[in-house]
Amino acid sequence: MSYIKYTNAFALTKLSSEDLLMPLVVNDQRIDDAIIDQEFSAIKAHYESMGSMSCCERDEEFRGYARDNIVFRALLTQEAQKTIDHPGKEQIDEEFLRLKKENGGEDEFYANMNLTHDQDEMIKDDLALNIQVENLRSKIFEEISEPNDKELNEYYLNNKDQFREPDEVRASHIFKSVREVEKREEVFNELCDIRKQLVDGLDFFEIAKKCSDKPQDEIDLGFYKRGELMDEFEIITFSLNVGEVSPVFNTPHGFHLAKVTDRKLGELKLFEDVKNIINDELIHLSQDKKLNEFVEQLKKTADIKYTEPKTDLDENE
Repeated sequence: MSYIKYTNAFALTKLSSEDLLMPLVVNDQRIDDAIIDQEFSAIKAHYESMGSMSCCERDEEFRGYARDNIVFRALLTQEAQKTIDHPGKEQIDEEFLRLKKENGGEDEFYANMNLTHDQDEMIKDDLALNIQVENLRSKIFEEISEPNDKELNEYYLNNKDQFREPDEVRASHIFKSVREVEKREEVFNELCDIRKQLVDGLDFFEIAKKCSDKPQDEIDLGFYKRGELMDEFEIITFSLNVGEVSPVFNTPHGFHLAKVTDRKLGELKLFEDVKNIINDELIHLSQDKKLNEFVEQLKKTADIKYTEPKTDLDENE
């Protein structure tokens, strides 16, 4: 699934004869490498935060998403400049004042954004462009109607997993502290031997009372949801079935063995409690669909050129 961000217009720069080797050009608008790199970095960081990739394995895919996002915004910006009236000075000044307030006041705004008063006109130009784009979006969305109760209920019934309380797991654990680095292997092997006994059927709680470095009342952790314990512990225990004993694993505190003793499937929230959330979601989906359709029409007559940037290897050939 692609990662599309529909935020912020950016100023148009006309193409000159010196810019013919720029990697991306949209209707004579030059897109600097730095803009594409910035978009690429944001997309990559997004996926890294979800743990869905490692290192550089999807860089080519993400660069494709970055170009798609930039082309999308460029076409929307260009169309807004052509078809939407330029906002008046009063509206721009009001928007500038609001922006400063949102960033902690005038002094904080200039400091945090690394800007000066000399750049006010540039900032106002950007704000005017953003207002034009937002007005164009509003115009595109005019035909979207509020979803009716039937549509809301159908979405609720077809997407129940979205509207459940978080699942819970109950687990017991054996913990061994490792204060001396040279004893890590010894402690690890000890827990591996204990695990074999547990898999063969020995009582987890009785073994834990004898072997764990935690007191007896901390063996049974009770029920917990994701986000309440250490990530390492949750990743292991939420992947286990009831009655299953984990492999030996470590956290910053030491080595662990865990056994899941029960699970609770998150309860389904009542339709009335999530009705407004569903309403907002369906409107958002409709807006995305309309916006994509609109930009796809713009693409049919757009002149979009992309040239792969040269690498050091290319230049040495």
